[in-house]
Amino acid sequence: MRIPDQIDVPLTARVRRIVDTEPFRRLAQIRQLGFVSLVYPGAVHHRFEHSLGAYRCALMFLRQLLRVPAFVEQVDRPLVDAVIVAALLHDLGHYPYCHPVEDLGHSLIEDHERLAERMLTDGPIAELLASEWACSGAEIVSLLITKRQSPSERLVRSVLSGPIDVDKLDYLYRDSLHAGVPYGRNFDVGRLIGSLCVNRSGDSIGITSKGRTAAELMVFARYVMFNEVYWHHAVRSATAMFQRLFFDCLPRLDLSKIQASDDRNFPGLLQRAAIEEPFLAELFFDLFGNQRRLYKRWDQLSSVRHRELFRRIARRPYGWLRQLSCCLSERLGRKLRQPIPETSVLVDAPPQNLEVQFEIDVWDARTNQYYSLREMSPVTAVLADQQFDDLVKQIRVFVDPTLIEQVRNLNVIELLEAAIGDTEQLEPTMGCRDE
Repeated sequence: MRIPDQIDVPLTARVRRIVDTEPFRRLAQIRQLGFVSLVYPGAVHHRFEHSLGAYRCALMFLRQLLRVPAFVEQVDRPLVDAVIVAALLHDLGHYPYCHPVEDLGHSLIEDHERLAERMLTDGPIAELLASEWACSGAEIVSLLITKRQSPSERLVRSVLSGPIDVDKLDYLYRDSLHAGVPYGRNFDVGRLIGSLCVNRSGDSIGITSKGRTAAELMVFARYVMFNEVYWHHAVRSATAMFQRLFFDCLPRLDLSKIQASDDRNFPGLLQRAAIEEPFLAELFFDLFGNQRRLYKRWDQLSSVRHRELFRRIARRPYGWLRQLSCCLSERLGRKLRQPIPETSVLVDAPPQNLEVQFEIDVWDARTNQYYSLREMSPVTAVLADQQFDDLVKQIRVFVDPTLIEQVRNLNVIELLEAAIGDTEQLEPTMGCRDE
């Protein structure tokens, strides 16, 4: 099967039968990058294409790793089959905009991984695994979700989710390609895969010293893609608008239908819940209507320039963040001496979950020694730890575009600090898991 850019994905008969099932075909109607296409119009590719790309990367990983004695000693045929299937099906439970939905942290929202678990253990895919593969749906679930802890399982899991994994290698390339930017394609994938080995403890993949530069460039590519694409300020404006809309619509939403939906029917489900409230209906049509109307960036806070204020806001539960936005809207209305809706100001901040940190061993064949890439690479040391989230994911204050000229000269920091004081005195919004 041919996917961009001129890449042939090899399919056997049993792989094709999985690809042709209804649960997998559904991924062809779920965009990979959600609101990114509002900024980069070409970024309308789907999770179906990405899943095929990740599966192809898994075949390339296995072709290299099955030449490594330390890998072959631990990994039998069922685990090889499990890696192939898990790479193909790693996004099976996704539904439209599921990452910003799950970042809300609401107790009613089930993780997409649990949806995938049901599809892997019951239904057409589970039947195909039982009849044609050396692994079961339960074994795929253990790799993707439950994260069992035997050394051999940790080793193959690192192929699927780790510092260098099949998911990242494909999405960095594919998202960069469709967005029309070079950042995710400026590292040597072939060199990196050709350097794969097993780490010092034998429970994760590592790289040889030949792949060090490619690994450093991958870390930098990921940093730039987050900075310029995934956390572009206009993308985050749309995301902040959507999260407020979805959160306030939750009591009227049928979440089972939402999680079974795709890009064709998701907007209709959300519209029916939003239409009863004028300001929510306005947010809906701003995002999903025929004319794009995004909130404007009023100001942004970085962990460097606003360290203490950043610490007080970043990674707080969404319910608290919503209350902060409401208090800030109220404060702004008083400052402007005019009534404004509580949805007029939205505070967007890094979510509670951190990105995967970059810990990988580098084996030097000349000395027969292992070293941490972070110890050898200043680029990795700076960008790959918790600082990655703090440097890339800034706090932004967005405002209704009709108000942007009125607020340009106002002191955002002063109003924000006062609004935090107001928020701390309120009862927490019910529903968020950590409140």
